[in-house]
Amino acid sequence: MESSQDLISSARIGDKVAFEKLLQPHISSAAKLAYAMLLDRTEAEDVVQEAALSAWRRLENVRDGEDFKPWFLGIVANRCRTVRRGSWWSVVRVARTPMTHYPSPEERLVRGADLRSALAVLSADQRAAILLHFYLDLPLEDVARALEISVAGVKSRINRALKRLRPVLRADEESV
Repeated sequence: MESSQDLISSARIGDKVAFEKLLQPHISSAAKLAYAMLLDRTEAEDVVQEAALSAWRRLENVRDGEDFKPWFLGIVANRCRTVRRGSWWSVVRVARTPMTHYPSPEERLVRGADLRSALAVLSADQRAAILLHFYLDLPLEDVARALEISVAGVKSRINRALKRLRPVLRADEESV
């Protein structure tokens, strides 16, 4: 089995099969990250495809000895932030309407357990740090590489995000 570094070297000189072998183990993580950030399956699929193309074009930017996964997930996270900042996103997104009925206990349980709604209160940078570390189980060092910030910066983003999530999650628990 070829090492990641061998695959990167081969892909850099145009070996598409090597790039596919390099990319394949990370597509699932990339799709999970994109969906969790965008909450739109179609948009997430588009982002992963665009990130894969971008990674192919920018493969020379992977430093020798650097792990491919955090580098690629960084591209995915950046692309998600770009999509969310796009002018069409704010036009297409529909504002939440106030509830006109009282949810059943089952509905409240599902709503309370749904972290996606809680994550919506976070900035894209905080959400990316939380998802990369807790959802995709990346070590802090890999999260830092993916987001192109220091480990201290990752810890700070995660800490601020958790502080923002606590009241939202507590409110969900109390409503159940």
